[in-house]
Amino acid sequence: MHRYDPARQKLALGLAFLAGAADATGFLASGGYFASFMSGNTTRLGLDLVPDPAVARVPLAIIGSFVAGVVIGALIANRWPAYRKRGLLAVVTLMLAIGAILSQAGSSLGFIAATAMAMGLANNIFSRDGEVTVGVTYMTGALVRFGQGVAARLSGRPNHAMRGYGLLWTALAMGAAAGAWAHGAAPTLAPSLLCAMSLALLAVASFIERDGGVEAAKSEP
Repeated sequence: MHRYDPARQKLALGLAFLAGAADATGFLASGGYFASFMSGNTTRLGLDLVPDPAVARVPLAIIGSFVAGVVIGALIANRWPAYRKRGLLAVVTLMLAIGAILSQAGSSLGFIAATAMAMGLANNIFSRDGEVTVGVTYMTGALVRFGQGVAARLSGRPNHAMRGYGLLWTALAMGAAAGAWAHGAAPTLAPSLLCAMSLALLAVASFIERDGGVEAAKSEP
């Protein structure tokens, strides 16, 4: 996080907020599955295999959709590096729109699978040389870095590299709360709100990349 300018840091926080909202909405809509937290879905896969292996196809489909999104996102990022953020967010918005349509059609599995693919795509937005530099949909690593930063400060060795990770976790938690509220207030509209959030982030990403130009996009991680 510390290597990015304030505009890109805010974009990362916005993506974490979106991931939290998508996870909460997907969890409530699907009866306990996640749109971005694949560790949770992997645990559900193991739990479902024991009593009824046929049910395990649900978490397996979600995990597969997420991985497919990561693969497609990496291909897009490698093919158009100068337009990586806006290009990926355009596809993320498209997938969330498809998810919203499937939700309106009554397919909760279709909704969460499309949303999981969108979250897989989103993990390529902050990357360098094929490696994710900021994980915007999972927070275990962010909490580890935050804890290490706290320990360094308590030891009198401030670690600037750990800055921002507490905010990243907070953004995801706030997004989850917002997604839960939206689903409770208007469950049929909540998936469309995810699409609207992504569209707003697309506008931000377009501004950042136009402002930075192609040269900045190539050098920026």
